[in-house]
Amino acid sequence: MKLLLFLGTVRDSSPPRPSRLGERVAKACLDWFQHQAPEIDVTLVDALDYPAGPVFKPHFAYPRSRVPEDLDTLAIQIEAADGYIMVSPEYNHTMSPALTHLLNHFGSSLFSYKPSAIVTYSAGQWGGMRAAVGMRTFLSELGCLPVSAMVHIPEAQKVFTDSGQVQVGAEQDRWADYIGRSFKQLLWWAQATSRERQHNDPHASIKAFKRAPSERNAP
Repeated sequence: MKLLLFLGTVRDSSPPRPSRLGERVAKACLDWFQHQAPEIDVTLVDALDYPAGPVFKPHFAYPRSRVPEDLDTLAIQIEAADGYIMVSPEYNHTMSPALTHLLNHFGSSLFSYKPSAIVTYSAGQWGGMRAAVGMRTFLSELGCLPVSAMVHIPEAQKVFTDSGQVQVGAEQDRWADYIGRSFKQLLWWAQATSRERQHNDPHASIKAFKRAPSERNAP
């Protein structure tokens, strides 16, 4: 099983300390898999490694011979993955623009018929939960439907250390159980959809819209 963990922030520091708050959360997610499901291959995709260009041009808009290497490599990883973990802060009650920008480079056919898990965080009390509401719609449109359990981490700087470990004084077992509920659902669906895709290729029977927006139109 292969999963991609998207870290949807391009801030290189976060208050109240100079380290990246989102990076702590991503490391905590990776740590859960390392200890609870070490057989799962989880790759971190950091939006900071994909700087926004002056003009937005998605992967599928390039001629095949001129696709930027970093986008092509990521497209291959997305298509090969069995599921996705989306980690996002909250901006104006919605998901990170950095995560939206990165995901919008790729057609939904690469993500389709696979599950996703939503992880949000904040330095304040809400844990990014309002961003998660919008993420459900966005990820559903991509085709990687989010599992029902979500992870919301308020005051993440008080929960995780720079290395992603639970802070001294925080309830380590409860955090592992809380995060694990979402990830166990993700793995169940990822295994189920992976088996089904091996026997029944959905792209063969349900054609993707690739030529024009009018393909979506009702008769």
